Amino acid sequence: MITDVLIIGGGGAAARCAIECSNKNVIIAVKGLFGKSGCTVMAEGGYNAVLNPEDDFKKHFEDTMKGGGYINNPKLVEILIKNAPKELKNLEKFGSIFDRNDDGTIAQRPFGGQSFNRTCYSGDRTGHELMAGLMEYINKLEKVKILEDMMAIKLIVKDNRCYGALFLNMITGDIFPIYAKSTVLATGGAGQLYPITSNPIQKVGDGFAMAYNEGVELIDMEMVQFHPTGMVGTGVLVTEAVRGEGGILYNKNKERFMVNYDKDRMELSTRDVVAKAIYNEIQEGRGVNGGVYLDVSHLDDEIIEERLETMFRQFMDIGVDIRREPMIIAPTAHHSMGGVRINERCETNIKGLFACGEVAGGIHGANRLGGNALADTQVFGAIAGRSAEEFAEESEFNLKDIKEYADKLIIDIKGDLANKMDNENNEHNTKYNIFELINSLKGIMWDYVSIVRNEGGLKKALSEIDDLKNKAENVKINGIIEIQKYLELKNMITVAEIIVKCALERRESRGAHYRSDYPETKEEWKGNLVVCKGNIKFVKL
Repeated sequence: MITDVLIIGGGGAAARCAIECSNKNVIIAVKGLFGKSGCTVMAEGGYNAVLNPEDDFKKHFEDTMKGGGYINNPKLVEILIKNAPKELKNLEKFGSIFDRNDDGTIAQRPFGGQSFNRTCYSGDRTGHELMAGLMEYINKLEKVKILEDMMAIKLIVKDNRCYGALFLNMITGDIFPIYAKSTVLATGGAGQLYPITSNPIQKVGDGFAMAYNEGVELIDMEMVQFHPTGMVGTGVLVTEAVRGEGGILYNKNKERFMVNYDKDRMELSTRDVVAKAIYNEIQEGRGVNGGVYLDVSHLDDEIIEERLETMFRQFMDIGVDIRREPMIIAPTAHHSMGGVRINERCETNIKGLFACGEVAGGIHGANRLGGNALADTQVFGAIAGRSAEEFAEESEFNLKDIKEYADKLIIDIKGDLANKMDNENNEHNTKYNIFELINSLKGIMWDYVSIVRNEGGLKKALSEIDDLKNKAENVKINGIIEIQKYLELKNMITVAEIIVKCALERRESRGAHYRSDYPETKEEWKGNLVVCKGNIKFVKL
């Protein structure tokens, strides 16, 4: 199978990318179902854009840089904020519908860490509405082909040039290549490294691992955001729109505790601050059933039922009427600020390989503002599409040479899988259960590499991950699902190890990265950690 542009991923960034380069032959290869397996469709709160004459780009820029601990790439931030309004209009052209004010202007709500109400929304199901418009538009594009239930397992990279990727057909078990002049990673983040997460099951960090394995630079990998408000025990997201509409946080003593952490912004402080505050309240014994209260019962029923409709139904399903009683919430693993290092054209350091959406790093710095992610998918999805189309227009390659190389890669992968299946008959090996190893890794990350970190815990995590790496070589696998899980486990171990090593390296606290042994933010650490081929370098800003 060969195409001009191969897009790996099935969320908002992948969709917008496909639209932009749809004059070429495009294949979208999705690990699950297109538009239903990414994080975009699950996003609830909104899309940040400067629309009001009283707002301006400078304010949005400063909010984003401040929220990101000033280690964001300022060029990428400028691109984001200046193009977000245009891409919002494109979304309406594609078919997405946003809530409006009585005068017909697009409604905007307050969100955490922002100096102006600039978050556009569609109730509390904004991501769903965004994907509905994108999917409707893509269905009209004759040159865009969608392949579902296809897990990308390795990029085809030779002599610093990407020629597509190898895939596992998750239905048949077949391993096959898709060759492409341009390849775009839009695979999302790695929330599933943690047992409590808002992310869907597909988000294990495949894109990070595939890129890293081929010598692609990764940036800011220690920066993992924990959304302050998830349903206790499950991690199912409780949108920031709840606080944007006036939701109040308080502990078991009915104290509105955010006054002790950010008395000016209170519940609308940045996510890193609110998450650490909730964590602290729980750790110091002021929590309730593993969380804290989030209350909107003081709001009019109409506001809750219309603007927070999803939340209203979500909690009614478990017998909680948020019009009359508070929710109980706790932090949940949510977003990777780090990722593939890109330039202003979404290019990586490998020719023919581009990245957009959550898999790309550098835009959000040490902490992402709520509402900037959906804008990110559209702005950089469009740029990646244009860049990929231009590269495909200008490039050719010898399919015979690349096919021989890809065939060898497939033989190696199938050989590894065959050995793992033969482990059943090897009496000398201890045979480990793939699912138990995955759960062990998640436990390690939650215990030592979550909201609060320290050197001792991080070193213990590194040691235990190394032990898991050895055990992963002695797993027994049987059937397609276990093949998929084995490949995912290898990716998860790779990404987890990178996160831990970067977290150890950054000896300060900044944004989502909090070190209890280095609690201060230090000027000398104002910069980025860049990982490539086993090496970590610090780039001072």
